[in-house]
Amino acid sequence: MYGKITIKCKLTVLTGMHIGGSTAFSAIGSVDSPVIRDALTGEPMLPGSSLKGKMRTLLARAKKNHYVTQECKDDPEEIKRLFGTPGNRDKGEDPKCARLQFADAFLINADVLKARGGMTEVKFENTINRITSVANPRQIERVVRGAQFGIMMVYDIVNEKEIEEDFENIAKALKLLSMDYLGGHGSRGYGKVVFSNFDVEQRSGDSTIDTSKLMEILEGVEEYGIFALQA
Repeated sequence: MYGKITIKCKLTVLTGMHIGGSTAFSAIGSVDSPVIRDALTGEPMLPGSSLKGKMRTLLARAKKNHYVTQECKDDPEEIKRLFGTPGNRDKGEDPKCARLQFADAFLINADVLKARGGMTEVKFENTINRITSVANPRQIERVVRGAQFGIMMVYDIVNEKEIEEDFENIAKALKLLSMDYLGGHGSRGYGKVVFSNFDVEQRSGDSTIDTSKLMEILEGVEEYGIFALQA
């Protein structure tokens, strides 16, 4: 059968998050490293490619049980069928479409953030040359703590027998991300996020899928988020 299942959830930023935008037309004296913004509203956004890339990388590391990962074309089959692959000519493998599609995510509490003082902040940082002690200051724009984005993913039903395994891997990637970071400068405390308010719905297909089981799988991700919020 072929059909589609939508996965919706809320991403909450716990520490300032930086996903960089272009500085090609920055004015003199502007922020050195601005965040990417929605061209329509001017508000910060979260590209679907950023979420997809981070989830895939973390899942590949976990499957290999090593920090250094292989090329995408050499990922395990369960990862390639979820995120896609350009194929592997050395092994005679053809390209594969991703079963999981990501949409760009936009702020869902912009009004609250504006009333609180703004959607972004500028963090001043400095690197010091250990030999000469010369300072190199810079300004990095971050999406503020408490910002919330509406996440939307679409899962293509290709093989009913593999749906639960695929959702287990989606949940695992989200759990790993909850314990890692999204965007840049994560080793310095940026980009801690949590996921909550999951909703799973079958939108098309010849037969009915029991989405309650899939919801149970994803609800485990929220437990990681609750732990992070309490910590």
